[in-house]
Amino acid sequence: MAATLVQLLSLISTIFWLLMLARIIFSWGNIDRYNPVVNFVYQVTEPVLAPIRNILPSTGMIDFSPMVAILLVEVVTRVLSAIVRSVF
Repeated sequence: MAATLVQLLSLISTIFWLLMLARIIFSWGNIDRYNPVVNFVYQVTEPVLAPIRNILPSTGMIDFSPMVAILLVEVVTRVLSAIVRSVF
């Protein structure tokens, strides 16, 4: 059971990582925000990025919040995986 939960956590982390990567790539170009795929990516990632942006100091045109979000999700995934392995 522990292996299944750890795999599920890893899958969710990987999906989030890919969504963040897509968001970063979208920000590099003139992507239509009304495209359904782009809109979905922004809607899923914005609730995570907005609080991080409020905490980080302004750095001009570079947004470091996706990088911080990816790092935080990785840390949380590893901690939760360790907890699951130790409990089960």
